[in-house]
Amino acid sequence: MTALQQPVTDCMPADRQRLALEGFFGIMQRWGVDNGTARRILGSPPERTFFEWKRGKAGRVPEDTLRRIGYVAGIWKALEILYSDPDLADGWVKRPNAHFGGTTPLERMAAGDVTDLAAVRAYLDAARAPWS
Repeated sequence: MTALQQPVTDCMPADRQRLALEGFFGIMQRWGVDNGTARRILGSPPERTFFEWKRGKAGRVPEDTLRRIGYVAGIWKALEILYSDPDLADGWVKRPNAHFGGTTPLERMAAGDVTDLAAVRAYLDAARAPWS
């Protein structure tokens, strides 16, 4: 297997995986997300693994989890661009949204599938298109 064919986690150093998790948990804290919801957003890893990650013991992080973290980071960045007030940006995820059938974006992100995260990210990317 060549370097180009290896999964992302085989190429990504452990310290970068740890930093990705730190960033994720920092965003979850800013958004006021409980552990159960954060765990669903990450793809429902085993509870023990989730709490090890939260304590900063990254170990090996699956590629799917890193992809999910990337979507969350992109959502957070888009909100920071769209809203000049950080409180408004952070609160957006908990406000009902007609685009998501009246549910909150956070509920959509925690629905379980990575495509749910992609849908929220795409919605925000479209909204910020004039500023991109």
